[in-house]
Amino acid sequence: MSERDSYKVVISNGCGEIVEKKSRFIANVFPVENQQQAEEKIAEISKKYWDARHNCYAFVIGKNSENTRCSDNGEPSGTAGKPILEVIKGEGLTNTLVIVTRYFGGVLLGTGGLVRAYTQAAQAGIADARIGEMVYSQKLTLEVAYNMVNNVQYYLGQNNITIADSRYEANVQFDICVKEADVKRITDGLTQKCEGQISIIEGDKDYFRQ
Repeated sequence: MSERDSYKVVISNGCGEIVEKKSRFIANVFPVENQQQAEEKIAEISKKYWDARHNCYAFVIGKNSENTRCSDNGEPSGTAGKPILEVIKGEGLTNTLVIVTRYFGGVLLGTGGLVRAYTQAAQAGIADARIGEMVYSQKLTLEVAYNMVNNVQYYLGQNNITIADSRYEANVQFDICVKEADVKRITDGLTQKCEGQISIIEGDKDYFRQ
């Protein structure tokens, strides 16, 4: 298929801190959907840490990681923004912004020391964040009578499929998301499990969080 199968994203903020020769490096990690959101977060952190020597950052945006940017914010060229960016890429993340704030401790770290410090700070921030996977999937709506609910729930549980939404009316409807390659297997399995007493409506194909 033409779409990428999946990609990893940050789904909750993270914060990490390291100290290197009395300099504090505070990493803040945010999920962002577009460049405007990233710029707003950068401005917010710059205001929060207005008294810091540097607020360096990098972000990767887009399901194919097509939009990237990094800034050394006054540190020697290539010693801050690029190492942060490399950490994001190394984790395979997109739609992710990492800002590392430095409070200078009075001791120069040198080029290698700065690269290590910004790398370690970014890693600490990402380690504190919650990571999720967006998987290209087909949305399915299942409709069954009440006497088939347990069959459906059991089959979905056996296949590690989460019910995204449930509606209990005259019949019961469940919304689920299934990896595109698994749609036929799952629909056939549900039909068999419910002895044909199930309606399955195929919905949109998109990236859904797993």
